[in-house]
Amino acid sequence: MEFDIIKRVALFVVLCVVQALVLNHIHLFGCATPLLYIWFIMLFRRNTQPWVILVSSFLLGLSIDTFSNTPGVSSGAATFLGAVQPYVLGLFIQRDSPDDLEPGVHTLGFTSYFLYALICSLIYCLLFFTLEMFTFFNWVQWLECVGGSTVITLVLIITLDNLRR
Repeated sequence: MEFDIIKRVALFVVLCVVQALVLNHIHLFGCATPLLYIWFIMLFRRNTQPWVILVSSFLLGLSIDTFSNTPGVSSGAATFLGAVQPYVLGLFIQRDSPDDLEPGVHTLGFTSYFLYALICSLIYCLLFFTLEMFTFFNWVQWLECVGGSTVITLVLIITLDNLRR
């Protein structure tokens, strides 16, 4: 149990540092930014207490907001993703699966995990870029940012999850 907490804290720190120092400076085609730190929220086990997920998600978003100069955008979107993560995960697991199931390619299967990661990435990117732009006057750029960031984030998450085991 204590080792699991240490691993989660280390993952939190590593994802924040990588996002702040490397990934925030990548803007493919001027709109697609990888948002890899949501992988931390997606990795919560099946029966994790909801308040733990919400507080951890908010702290992750607050840390990213601090380093990325996006006041409240990441923390709002991350907290929302933390609130819906157990319900989205519930769509892709069997009822008789273990209570401490950790979502991954090897536990859910590739197709289920791909859909789980796609839905989580899409929810996060929709909310993140809606809050960031706070307007629908330039909806083509909004769609490009949401679509591009969702795809690049999904590719990174699937790649890292395959390398993890």
